[in-house]
Formats: sequence, C-alpha cells, structure tokens
Amino acid sequence: MASNNIAPATVAVIGSGPAGLMAAEVMIAGGACVDVYDAMPSAGRKFLLAGKGGLNLTHAEPPEQFITRYGVRSTQFKLLFDSFGPEQLCDWAHGLGISTFTGSSGKVFPAGMKAAPLLRAWLHRLRAGGVKFHMRHRFHGWDDQGNLLFTTPAGERSIHADALVLAMGGGSWPQLGSDGSWAALLAARGIEVHELLPSNCGFDAHWSKHFSNRCAGRPVKTVAVTFTTSSGETYSRRGEFMITTTGIEGELIYALSAPLRDEIARRGSMVLRVDLAPDRTQPQLARSLSRPRGKDSLANHLRKCTSLHGVKAGLVRELVDQETLSDPSRLAIALKSLPLTLVAPRPLAEAISTAGGVAFESLDEKLMVRNLPGVFCAGEMLDWEAPTGGYLLTGCFATGHAAGHGVLEWLGKIGVRLELTPCI
Repeated sequence: MASNNIAPATVAVIGSGPAGLMAAEVMIAGGACVDVYDAMPSAGRKFLLAGKGGLNLTHAEPPEQFITRYGVRSTQFKLLFDSFGPEQLCDWAHGLGISTFTGSSGKVFPAGMKAAPLLRAWLHRLRAGGVKFHMRHRFHGWDDQGNLLFTTPAGERSIHADALVLAMGGGSWPQLGSDGSWAALLAARGIEVHELLPSNCGFDAHWSKHFSNRCAGRPVKTVAVTFTTSSGETYSRRGEFMITTTGIEGELIYALSAPLRDEIARRGSMVLRVDLAPDRTQPQLARSLSRPRGKDSLANHLRKCTSLHGVKAGLVRELVDQETLSDPSRLAIALKSLPLTLVAPRPLAEAISTAGGVAFESLDEKLMVRNLPGVFCAGEMLDWEAPTGGYLLTGCFATGHAAGHGVLEWLGKIGVRLELTPCI
C-alpha cells in the first residue's frame, strides 16, 4: 500500500471507537494525514452506550495484578501497557480537560461518570488537528490495485491510502456497528482469524416458567460461586448476579464467562455451585434448619432459620428436590452448594464484548499484519478478552496507541513524507 507521492502520507482508519480514534490521534500528531471511516452515522457509538451507566475508563489495581486480567494474552498486553497503560490513559483524559476519580472498588471513572463529554472533547481535538471523518462508509474489501472499497449512501467509493488501521470492533452489539462482518474479508486475505465468541456474557439455564416469571430481573446478592473444569482447574468468586428470563448474568458471571463458555463448549453444559450463605458454615445452617418447623411454610422456615428469602428462596425451590427440602442436614449442604446447570452462553450479539478475532500470531510486534504490509489491526477485533471493570477500554486504547505508532514507524521506513502541520 506504499506510495511515493510528494503529498504527505495518507492513512485510513476504519472504525471510530476508542482504538481507531487513539490510532488517529497518534498518527495526526506524527505528521500523517488521517481519514477515519465508519459505517455508522456518528462516531463512538458503542463507547457512548458502554458509558451510559458510568464510564469505567480503567482500574487502579497494582500493575502485576492488572496484567493478569488479560489471561493468555498477558505477555502481549504487558508490552502494550509499558507504552500506554492505565496511568497514561488517565493523563490523556486529563489532557482533554476531563478529571478522573477512583471509586472504592478501584475502578477509575471520569468526573461526571459519562462518556459523552469526553468523546465530544476528543472529537473536537481530533478535527482541530486535521483528522477527517467519513460516516456511513461501510468497508467491504480491496480492489485489484489495493485501494479500499466502501459502500456509501452516494454509491461505491474506491480510496487510496498509504497505510490502513483496522479497528472495527468485535461482533457484539452489532446494532452499534461492530457486527464482525470483517472476519470473512480478512480470512479471505490469508489472515488467521479465530472464531468470534461471546465474552462478558450471560448464560442460559433451564428455568421453569413459574420461576422465570416471578424472579427475572431480580438480583441474587452476596453469594459465592464455584466450578471445576474438566482439566481440574477450580474457579471461585464472590459477588452477585441477576436472574434473567433465560438464565443468569451480571458482573460476577461476566468475570467467569470465559472458562464457563469454554467448558460448556467441551461438555455441553456446566454445573455452577452457588453458596447462598457464604458467611455461614454448613453445620450452622444445619443446626438452624433443625429447629421445629411447626405450621410454617418452607419459605417462612428458611427466612426464620437462615435469613434466606425472596429470590434466594425461589432458587432453593427451583433447584432442590423435595426429599432434600425435607431433610435439614441435606438442605444445609444444598444451600452451600446449590447446583445450577448452565447450558449455553447467550448469543454473541448480546455479549458485552468478544473473544476471538485476528490472531496475534498474524501480526508483528507493531500490530501490522505480517502478510499485508501497511495494514494494522487494533481494538476488540484482535483475539483477546478481559473482564469488565475498565480492562476492556484500557486494552482498546493501548492497542490503538500501538498501532498508530506502528504506522508512523512503517511510513518512515518506506520513505513516505510526514508533515507536522494540519492536513488540508
């Protein structure tokens, strides 16, 4: 895609989420002329929706713990965060005039909690720096000369660029633009693309209609969940989750979604053990449940003896057989290890984020596609996953930052002119 024209280097960025915009910012500062293309009518749509309830930019936990959140890709992300990690991300936000604060959980938020003020300030700075935006441009590949092909309201466009950053998101929330349609395009070009899978997602269970109707939308608070994979690895976590019409979701479940999803793919289902009373021991529960029940209903007996009521009591009735309900000792065991069978992750379109995508092995250390010189990938379309809590956004910003610098370095190597003045 190289060009030796006397005009300064032109770079196309496809995707106007955090990764694409960060790449654009780095490149415009480095003297490239940058055009951002997006299929949607406006920039940063998923970013805005993700921040609707409070934009969690990053997390303030120690670096050695932070990096573990990226699982098998921790090695790659450690290198990326050495250049642009949580601290640099906060400094960047401050440079936009957006102050940040750290909540009691360690999550870092912008003042005001919302994404819109930050995005407005960012887009203003990018436009002032010379970045041009082209909305309603849907990328659908390359022509025989290597030009980029877009479908637009005015018809098809063919565009030349000296370098290209692909930052088109994963496959979740397709109504906001990240529909994963790029996967087939890249695979056809010989790029290794792993199957797109739901991450940070809910799971289906076989609820009865009665339980679903009564309890959907209600939180199950202060529980501990445990499961063991077929390879013998045990996962345990404490928190809360939400009952849905089809199963369960929520931050506690999202944090375990990767191993749960993978284990269900291997086994066909997965039993999640739920401790409904994590602050009480099994003997304590057994003694309390052994009190005479008298004329009390099971619900009242549970409430009086164990303080379990509402949706927790509903889960007991849903998942425990009648014989166990009648035996205090066996019921105490069940309350500490309630067997909840999960049968499938929710569809990719409903997931918060995506696993799978462009394999890191297809890229060099600058995130350039090895067999497509001048083409770089960033953001959620890369094959990585992380839990919610600021880790997803930090990863997207870091990969965009790396791709932007990678483009500048590559353009310098091929001798394309860069200018440190706004492009016209």
